[in-house]
Amino acid sequence: MVYLINRVQKDRRIEKNKLVNTAAVKECHYDNKLVGIRHMIIFLLFLATVVSYATRVSISVTILAMTKENDYGYEVFDWEQSTRDTILSSFFWGYIVLQIPAGMFVGRFGARLLILLSMAMTGLVNLILPYAAVKGGWQAVCACRIVMGLFQGLLYPSLHGLVGQWAPADERSRMGTFVYSGAQLGTIIEMVVAGVLCDGSWGWPAVFYVAGVTCVAWSLLWWVLGASSPSASRWISKEEMKYIESNAGSHDLNEKKKMPTPWKGIWTSLPFWSILLAHSGQSLGFWTLLTEMPSYMDKVLGVDIKSNGLLSALPYVAMYVLSFVFSWCAELMVNKKICSLGTTRKIFNTIAFWGPAAALLVLSYIPAGHLPLAVAMLTVTVGLNGAHYFGFLISHIDLSPNFASTLMGITNGCGNIFSILAPLSVSLVVKDETSAADWRKVFFISIAFYFLANLFFLLFMSDRVQPWNEPQQKTTAVEDGVEKSKEANSTKMEKTGEHKF
Repeated sequence: MVYLINRVQKDRRIEKNKLVNTAAVKECHYDNKLVGIRHMIIFLLFLATVVSYATRVSISVTILAMTKENDYGYEVFDWEQSTRDTILSSFFWGYIVLQIPAGMFVGRFGARLLILLSMAMTGLVNLILPYAAVKGGWQAVCACRIVMGLFQGLLYPSLHGLVGQWAPADERSRMGTFVYSGAQLGTIIEMVVAGVLCDGSWGWPAVFYVAGVTCVAWSLLWWVLGASSPSASRWISKEEMKYIESNAGSHDLNEKKKMPTPWKGIWTSLPFWSILLAHSGQSLGFWTLLTEMPSYMDKVLGVDIKSNGLLSALPYVAMYVLSFVFSWCAELMVNKKICSLGTTRKIFNTIAFWGPAAALLVLSYIPAGHLPLAVAMLTVTVGLNGAHYFGFLISHIDLSPNFASTLMGITNGCGNIFSILAPLSVSLVVKDETSAADWRKVFFISIAFYFLANLFFLLFMSDRVQPWNEPQQKTTAVEDGVEKSKEANSTKMEKTGEHKF
């Protein structure tokens, strides 16, 4: 009896929400082709991704300049490979700490202040890092990178929460791809700029100063223009706000505060685990290449620092460009009903994982000295990986628009444990930095993770909103004179693809 009453109540709520949303769309008469405030917010989030990733990867090129003699009198550090790898991984020691709490904070309090804090502190740390390096050595550099990682741990959950709030369902794939593709543009810009600055009279300290000033400038822009949700924005029109809120699929922040996090539903959901494992495999493979590619080119291929920055950036140019090509193809497949959303997600995740795995296998057997071929295969490896933006990375919002930031916090936190392992594994595996055979072992590890993570994703990923997306408070009912407590969301799952343990 209680089950039937709760089921009827739930059906009525669903019908009521449909009627409200339909009425809102009809009332606002909003032309969704117009450029609105949501596009400005998405552009600012794109810039945040560009700048934050530039600060993350700057050390990959700069650390080579910091350990080589220069003609301008800048400090030179005598750091062994193990020390350099420790510095490269130290960012992630802080990065994983706030992932899950950040996701919860975004869901409860909004993302505006969290992302502002993240970017402002990243800027401050970069401004003081050169001084810290000279006075405190590699330990001080590690400390700065840990603090920067700690505050950048707030970024991705905030981005996911903001995209969930600001992106209407039919624009979400485009907007999500645009925001997260900023990571590759930031990588491209930083590798080129860092190489040029390190090779010139400005020296390696200029890399950190430029990054710091850029972060502070973005923070000022966001302070004036940013908002956690359409209803919190002072710049948005009523028509655009109604259009977004009736099509985004997530609740207003005030409603979210009343919603308990469905931990049991999350941790027993196989679709969620498929995203978690995919994120972990992506982190290990991607960050191994990102942090170690300049060292590989320097030690194995013999490329100088300035050319190193340019050649290291080339694969990320391919990834940036291809991410938009993949996004356009994916949306075409879904809109033309060539494939379902779930099938499309799996196709492009396979391109992003098994494509690079195959290219890495070829790369691992290219003899040392074949620079053009090696760069070409690296470009293919990283370029194909751009398809993951339409694969697992946006799937959190498919499963649960209301808790997307929490899901991203969990998967990004776990994924970045593997990001820590990426440079450290190189220290353990590579005994001779100039040996192509030793680097081959590193590539084999990435290949294995790419293959297995995507296999699980193919088997268990779903594109359906999960039942725990809208958890209900406990309701009390009396049956046969006995008071029983039931969950209003205890209905059985009837849709296929909603796997649980």
